[in-house]
Amino acid sequence: MMTTDDMACNELINIDVDTLAPYDFKQEKLKLSATLRKYYSFCKRRTFGTFVASKRASITVWNCCGQTFKELSSIHKHVARTHDTDIHQLTQSTFEVLLSQIEKEATSQQQSTEKEPVDISSWIPDTSHITGDQLHNGPGEVLLLYCYCQLADPQLICAWQKALCEKLQLTGKVRVATEGINGTVGGTKVATSLYIKAMCSHPIFNIMKKEDFKTSNGGAECFCDLRVGVYKEIVPMGVDPDALSYSLAGTHLEPEEFHKEVEALLSKGDSCNDTILLDCRNFYESRIGQFSQCLAPNIRKFSYFPDYVDQNLDLFRDKKVLMYCTGGIRCERGSAYLRSKHVCKEVYQLKGGIHKYLEQFPEGFYRGKLFVFDERFAISSNSDIISECRYCNSPWDQYQLCSTHFCCQLVLSCSACRQGGHTACCPICQTKGKGEESSATPPQREECECTAMRPRIPQDAL
Repeated sequence: MMTTDDMACNELINIDVDTLAPYDFKQEKLKLSATLRKYYSFCKRRTFGTFVASKRASITVWNCCGQTFKELSSIHKHVARTHDTDIHQLTQSTFEVLLSQIEKEATSQQQSTEKEPVDISSWIPDTSHITGDQLHNGPGEVLLLYCYCQLADPQLICAWQKALCEKLQLTGKVRVATEGINGTVGGTKVATSLYIKAMCSHPIFNIMKKEDFKTSNGGAECFCDLRVGVYKEIVPMGVDPDALSYSLAGTHLEPEEFHKEVEALLSKGDSCNDTILLDCRNFYESRIGQFSQCLAPNIRKFSYFPDYVDQNLDLFRDKKVLMYCTGGIRCERGSAYLRSKHVCKEVYQLKGGIHKYLEQFPEGFYRGKLFVFDERFAISSNSDIISECRYCNSPWDQYQLCSTHFCCQLVLSCSACRQGGHTACCPICQTKGKGEESSATPPQREECECTAMRPRIPQDAL
């Protein structure tokens, strides 16, 4: 975020010396308080430095008033003696800009403190009839949820979510932004039931229904801790929500409707060239589970999806696109971005994502496991294994983290290969792991065969 000092300096750069009126600021400075004198001194230092920098011709040469200076001390003396009036005038203007900014910040802060505080305790359910054991022990589950809606005060919602989850002893991750909320939390079924009720009774989120919460077997142990924060986007695509709204998303299809569309696509076989079944997830997700005959981009994170679309526009031109992701949230922004390119005939998305589809069609057209972003890594509804071991190519779909220090890649290494010492994501990491020593400082950039051999943005063809 730009500081007040940066703003003042930026204003300085754009000031035209010739437009300034003569002003005896030395006399006025005597009237300033100690704090303001510090601000003025700062402005003068920045003004002087910027003025000198504007005269630089090369790294060690400055040109001013028809003269050439090859030492910094020389140009400093020249500016101090010859351009004293200019420096004072520029300092005055910069100082006035700085004071104006300080005044605005103070007014804004005063207005925010004058707002009537909201009591978030009224949004937290009464648990007096619930024992601590019911919130800590017993059958558990993991919730997956999101809701796109305008939030005027995301910090307030963040505080409420943190207090709510702590009260119910839930763990997980919750992202809050002005565009809504996205989260996955785990705890006992008693706790998650109270969480759903609290969400559905909230004055903003009461547009949500119980079926909007995707559930799976698990609990608080599926997450290391609780993380609740305010972000620019509730799903990180890297596109400003103000520039691309979720309201532009594609047409939502219920699982039954999506199932019929996929069935029709598969029935045409290779002769179908007017429809694309698009997986919006990352490559490591689609590797262990996907819809039959889908297009699964080989991208590492969702923030690469816009670039992928841009580089493959001809692939989608005049096509009907059926999009899907884990719970539906990535399709909201992803379909909006695809539609903004005006190349597709139609854009549809699976409502509720793979989660909701598997609830109705556990033996449907989605085969393999469903990747989840918690300690479980994956959940399954059918016994198919569509991926294989990194080292021996035997069927395998159970991810573990690369054993090399600081490498965050996921690796598919079967039990036999792991027993044989193949615990890294690639041979390069395996070699590094054998001789590495523990270090408290991570490398600036993760480098291994996995990252080096895969293009950041692939170009695909049907």
